[in-house]
Formats: sequence, structure tokens, C-alpha cells
Amino acid sequence: MTKKIRIGLVGYGNIGKGVELALEKFPDMEGIAVFTRRNPEELDSKFKAVSLDDILDYKDQIDCLILCGGSATDLPEQGPNLAKNFSTIDSYDNHNNIPHYFEDMDAAAKNGNQVSIISVGWDPGLFSVNRAILESVLPGGETYTFWGKGLSQGHSDAIRRISGVKFGVQYTIPMESSLEKVRSGVNPELSTREKHERVCYVVEKENADRQLIEKTIKTMPDYFEPYNTTVHFIDEKTFKKDHNKMPHGGFVIRTATSANNNKQKAEFQLQLESNAEFTSSILVAYARAAYRFKTDGKTGAFSVLDVPPAYLSAKTSEQLRKELL
Repeated sequence: MTKKIRIGLVGYGNIGKGVELALEKFPDMEGIAVFTRRNPEELDSKFKAVSLDDILDYKDQIDCLILCGGSATDLPEQGPNLAKNFSTIDSYDNHNNIPHYFEDMDAAAKNGNQVSIISVGWDPGLFSVNRAILESVLPGGETYTFWGKGLSQGHSDAIRRISGVKFGVQYTIPMESSLEKVRSGVNPELSTREKHERVCYVVEKENADRQLIEKTIKTMPDYFEPYNTTVHFIDEKTFKKDHNKMPHGGFVIRTATSANNNKQKAEFQLQLESNAEFTSSILVAYARAAYRFKTDGKTGAFSVLDVPPAYLSAKTSEQLRKELL
């Protein structure tokens, strides 16, 4: 029997639970343990729950760690520390800071002879791959990315980190007028504010300052400051009734003119009932790629743009050529 790829999870929130479920669909992988900052006895996981402080005891038992924490505070600290001793996959999604984060992860992974694939998900991730492909085959055009309507996990996590917030979610909503202009082939120049708006729903803790929470959200660099952001304060009962699912989706659209002045348009679209479950499946597939990179003798950090599609699949190259080519 072929050796299974041994997976460890760091964190057990929405993504961690999603990865646990996703692994059931990947017969060439097995979950070994969930590493947590919480009391391990409090976790209701089918995998062994272990204190994050004891993770080095499992260095020889795990082929790849999937880092399930948020980009705001978890990954910038955990990523470089863990990449020194483990191959890792993460979903770091602060687009503006990705180059700096990559440098930190690359140095740590090379120091430990490990492989780290960063910013894995659907954006950054699958959308990034589509942007690269479409810009390559349709030069001289424009690429547009729209997200939503849907719940953003990274932005929601950033809200929940704010002092005084008990529960919080953020929905990204594309501006319909701008989307239609792009699809018509006009190639408009659109500012960040013209492409999306952000709508937040927050349950504050007792005696928390609503005005301070709202100001902190709206002025948060990268996450909310560049957008028209609306903050709604609601009660806990309403929050749990109306905001307990995680739909999302979006579009990558490339428009260009080819040699004989013919208009060309390519569009990649996602419609997701569960953002967390879909993102988790992507993370697991890229863990397979990280394992193969490590087997090839590679070290350091990589992005999804560096990964051959064949390395994501459980099928052999021969099967892929026969079935998909």
C-alpha cells in the first residue's frame, strides 16, 4: 500500500474543521493531530488534540502542517516559526503584505530544509492562477477581479480581533454597475471603492464602545480603509439566526483585443455555499504538492503560481494525460 501523506492541523476554527472534513475526500492522506493554543481536552476533533507547545514532539510524524489561523495576527507569527521545522500550507490573504510574508517564510523554510506554500485558497490562490494564465494568453488587455456577494473569512476574523467585539462578520459586495461595464468590454478604470463595498455585522461585548469599534473597522489599513464600509450593530440572537453560513464567490474577468481587432473575453467564476469548506479542500490539495516538492528535494517558500497543476492531483501524469488532456 502506498504511504499516506501525514497531515497536521494548526488551529481548529472554521478552516481547521473544514480541513478535517476535506481529508475524508483525499484517500492518499491522513490526519495525525490538531495543534491548538486552547486546552486540547476541549476540542471535539476526530484527530488527536495536542497543545501547540508540544508540536515539535511530532516533527517526525507529520509530512505537512496546514496552518488554519487568520492572516491578521496568527500567520505572521506562527508561519515563520513553524516553517523552520515543518513543511507548511497557509491561506495568508493580506494581498499588500504577501511579498514581505513570502520573504519571512522563504528564509524560515530554507533554514529548516522545509517547503512552504503560502497564500493558498481561492483568492489569493485559484484566482491568482487564473489571472496569470489569462494575462499570459491575452496580452494587451485588462484583468478585473470581483469578490462576492459573500462572507469573507479573513476580514471577518480581523473584525473579531477588535477589542469589544463578541461576534462579527463581513460581506463583500461587488458594485453591479462596475461589473456590467467590465463585461461589456469597455475596460473601465476602476478605483477600489468603485469595485466593491464592505458590509459588517457586529455584536459588541457588554459596555463596549460602539463608536470606537466602528471607527477601528473603517480605518483598518488594507482590510477596510480603501472601501466604502458600513457597520451594523445587531443582537446575538439575530446574528446567530441570519449569519451562520459562509457563502461566497467571485469573478476573474480578462478582456482584450486580439490580432485582427477581435474582442476576446474570458471569465472564471465561483459560486460557493461554504467558503470554509471550499478553501479547506484547496489547502489539502496543495499539501499534496508541498509533499511532492519536498520529495523532489526543493526547499523554501512557494506560491500557487509556482506549483504545476499535476502536483495537485492524486492521479499519475499518465492518467492525467489520458483523462484530462
